[in-house]
Amino acid sequence: MRENEMLEKEEIFSKVLRAGRRTYFFDVRATKADDYYITITESKKFTEEDGSFHFKKHKIYLYKEDFAAFSEILEEMTSYVLNHKGEEVISERHQKDFKKEYQSEQSETTTSNIDKSFTDIEFDDI
Repeated sequence: MRENEMLEKEEIFSKVLRAGRRTYFFDVRATKADDYYITITESKKFTEEDGSFHFKKHKIYLYKEDFAAFSEILEEMTSYVLNHKGEEVISERHQKDFKKEYQSEQSETTTSNIDKSFTDIEFDDI
């Protein structure tokens, strides 16, 4: 089989989701027996200090016999997250004033534990 024919066969149907430094590729591909399956590829861009960059990719192969269970679990998991945390994004990356709970608790504890009667002592005083 010529290379062009193989590429045509592999690229049956595709969608791309760009999400910041990540890009997700959803592709319908064909097996040797001409049955279809899906690949989901996550590509993440990493920038080096010198300005050059590279991509790391992770791929999932999803076959027809697993579609129903995969779809059901994905729906259950996304519903769980949205029902418990809503759609608002809460993260260090997306909110400049984001503080983790333990960070704010720790700074409050540290501040309240400071002895207000503390005075500076010079080594000469000892």
